[in-house]
Amino acid sequence: MWTSNPLLSLPLSAYHCTQCDGMGRRDQKSETSSESLNTVSYVFVYLCYIGAVLKIQSHFTVISQIEARCVAFKTPATAVLLLKSPEEDILIKACEAIYEFAEEGDMNKVYLTEHGALEPLSQLITHNNCKIRRNAIIGLGVMATNSTARSALQNMDIIPTIIDKLSINDAAVQEFGTLCLSCLSADSCCQAQIIENKGLPLLVNLLSNADPDVQKNSLDIIYNLIQDTQLCRAVIELQGLRQLLALLKSTFSALQQLALKTLQVISTCEESQSAFRDERLFDDLIEILNDQDLVDLHGESLLVLSNCMSDFESFRVIQKGGGLSLLMELLINPKLPESPAVLPKNGSPEIQAIAVKCIAGAAQNPGLQPFLNEQRIEKVLVDFLTSGSDGVKMYACQAFALLTSFPPSKDLFRDLGAIPVVVRLLKSKCPEILEHAIQGLTNITSGDQHNTIALEILQEITQSITRRSKFTEFALISLLKYNVSVKYGLLGYLAATDVITFGFYDAGKVSFCQKVLTLEELCMEPVNQLRPVILVNAIEMSDEVQQKDEAQSESSQERNRKVMDDIALPLLVKEVKESIEPLNEEQEQYVALARFVSEIMGGAIEKEDLDAFPWLQHLDELRCKLQCNVIPIGMITKGFYCHRALLFKYLADAVGLRCTLVRGDYNRAWNEVLLYKGDSCSNENFSQPCCYIVDLMHEPGTFLEVDSIAASQYESL
Repeated sequence: MWTSNPLLSLPLSAYHCTQCDGMGRRDQKSETSSESLNTVSYVFVYLCYIGAVLKIQSHFTVISQIEARCVAFKTPATAVLLLKSPEEDILIKACEAIYEFAEEGDMNKVYLTEHGALEPLSQLITHNNCKIRRNAIIGLGVMATNSTARSALQNMDIIPTIIDKLSINDAAVQEFGTLCLSCLSADSCCQAQIIENKGLPLLVNLLSNADPDVQKNSLDIIYNLIQDTQLCRAVIELQGLRQLLALLKSTFSALQQLALKTLQVISTCEESQSAFRDERLFDDLIEILNDQDLVDLHGESLLVLSNCMSDFESFRVIQKGGGLSLLMELLINPKLPESPAVLPKNGSPEIQAIAVKCIAGAAQNPGLQPFLNEQRIEKVLVDFLTSGSDGVKMYACQAFALLTSFPPSKDLFRDLGAIPVVVRLLKSKCPEILEHAIQGLTNITSGDQHNTIALEILQEITQSITRRSKFTEFALISLLKYNVSVKYGLLGYLAATDVITFGFYDAGKVSFCQKVLTLEELCMEPVNQLRPVILVNAIEMSDEVQQKDEAQSESSQERNRKVMDDIALPLLVKEVKESIEPLNEEQEQYVALARFVSEIMGGAIEKEDLDAFPWLQHLDELRCKLQCNVIPIGMITKGFYCHRALLFKYLADAVGLRCTLVRGDYNRAWNEVLLYKGDSCSNENFSQPCCYIVDLMHEPGTFLEVDSIAASQYESL
């Protein structure tokens, strides 16, 4: 009866010729040792049930009424094959051997995946035997932590079954079932399956599970799911905030941090703000920030607050709870952790950067800017812009850009000397700092000499192949909007929306790689034979320039005073308004203005008489008289194309007429206007206006259609 089973006929010593470990690996020390390097060790499971007793007869030992079963796993592949066995005992041991072998490392997981272990395991999780079901789910959970196995699992329809089994009150099933889903939930298709099979409510309930591993795995899944912000509302509706707040009091730091990260995502949802207030979340966050034993949670807590600071009601709750005062304390006197071991992670710069981010969040709401101004936050921001880390500077610059739209903060920034500080930041290689610095400067430097400095730096950036971008080019144009003098010099064009006001000057064409001189600097230059600078009135000399050259001669001071005395220009504006405003037709107003400018600038000049027109001699006389290269336009009585076009643009802006100013070559310039053909009061005019050049030289008041031969002749020699 034994000969039919050769394994049972082996002597007992045959079972001890190898040494086996608990994970199915074997070490042979005989001549087969070389084979052990290439194959998986033998695993022997010897199961037997003895139903009788031993009898000793004479010289023989007889075994009677014995029912024995011996199963041998020669390799893990054998164990995979036995996953299809109809015997439950074998299935229990096979599943156990599989997950123990898989736990040893990723190579083993890949081996099992390649040998088809996942398919039978996924079927066994529905087995009636609870041990088989448990061991199979454990095996899938362990296997899912490997990328190769995870990819294979994503193609298998196991998520509905795992979700169904999570409702079973089995600690191992819930732990490894949630582990498996946690690994799969990073995939968008798997996320959809979890939602479709109503997994979210079950996962929210599992957050209160007694097992911290189940809590963490469930929270991992929820965190992945709520990257779709619509699901944030679902978590709120399922009372998930209460579960998350409970986890903030966990004794496990990993759970606390993951709960805070989840709250960060939820806080981006509009509906979250009222829910946060109802659950008194802000009180818990402020309590964490006040607890130095929880310093490793301060950064995550501040990030949650930063997403809530722009909401007016949430800000007020935070302020009343002492949160705003705490933020100011963190900004001014940051609390460093006592242990040097945690300093790199939770040191002053990082906490300060997030605290400044909170301020930037509040600054996004115009209704909250007065509260920040009351705290004198501008002084703190300027200090950070001067000497903070890059992370701190980035958020400080963002807050600066936002607060410059609030007039009291804008004035305070100017008084604190913020403009030159931010101008220096234009050389930063951080795109976020550059973006916010430009935005803030465009708000605060209108009519300021630092606007010119900022423009110079932006010019330098736009000339750099590595640093320029569409954004810097756009920023340059945006900044030019506040300095039409430089815009006209660089671009040679002013749109109808670019209004010329007192202080505008035309220094001629300027290249992008050329330094743009300020009006003060141009006034200080000695008289030369270069093209004179034409000034529309003048601005007062800045204190900086006056202090820069206290040793300036008396003649230079007198020269600058004469430049500023353009008493003729205000009189011209008054006369134009009196003569233009009574006219009803816009076209008539343009004609009247053109003839007025022509008369002021020397009258109509025939084309053949242009060379004889003494405009250059007239400008030289004015330059000698003023002893300055800057000439007020109101003093010019013999003007060429460029002077007449500039005066026309200025006077048109003054009386509310729309026109452009375009620079040409060889001292040419012209104005373009939009007019309807035909009588504007009749039905004969076209639906689209036509663009015309206004003749100011030869036949003043004549309109030359753009791109016509007459217009081309007017624009060039």
